[in-house]
Amino acid sequence: MTETRVTPIAVDFWFDPSCPWAWMSSRWLDQVATLRDLEVSWHVMSLAVLNENATDLSEAYREFLPRALRYTRLVAAVAEMHGQTSVKPLYDALGTRIHPGERADVDAIIAESLAEVGLPVSLAAFADSDEYDPQMRASHFDGIERVGQDVGTPVIAIGNYAFFGPVISPAPKGEQAAALWDGVVALASYDGFFEIKRSRTRGPIFD
Repeated sequence: MTETRVTPIAVDFWFDPSCPWAWMSSRWLDQVATLRDLEVSWHVMSLAVLNENATDLSEAYREFLPRALRYTRLVAAVAEMHGQTSVKPLYDALGTRIHPGERADVDAIIAESLAEVGLPVSLAAFADSDEYDPQMRASHFDGIERVGQDVGTPVIAIGNYAFFGPVISPAPKGEQAAALWDGVVALASYDGFFEIKRSRTRGPIFD
């Protein structure tokens, strides 16, 4: 009897390391990947690029964007110099410190994260370099052009369809995570579906 091999479902996920909602969705997707046989590719996008022409930002958000840009520049450089397989481990290391760790000491976060994943700490210099901005921007627009300019991070793509979000808190686990995935995919795969939304009643719950 010939054994039937199931091909994993290819999924692409775009994130800004600074976005807590992208972090929540990425933790959910980690759960789903083990239950629905997903093969996820991780790509950087940038809140700084997304908002570079915005005129209605608060002062606090404007002050946040240069810090966020440093992380996206670092991830873009690592992707180019060390390959796609280094992106998710670096995102995990950065995000753990930024989000559940609630830290804001960017230089230390970057140095510790690079060391944790076995990358040269000297790569930290690329957080303040525009050398890989063309690649970072290309990755950003590859994701955002699939869903339109009036959304943010994360963006998830499955084959020919893509969507922003989901915005969730806390990230579901186990079969609840898989059930949410099935529902989101069913909605997103319908060509005429555009939006479903309700007001947020809680912030990110990191657990």
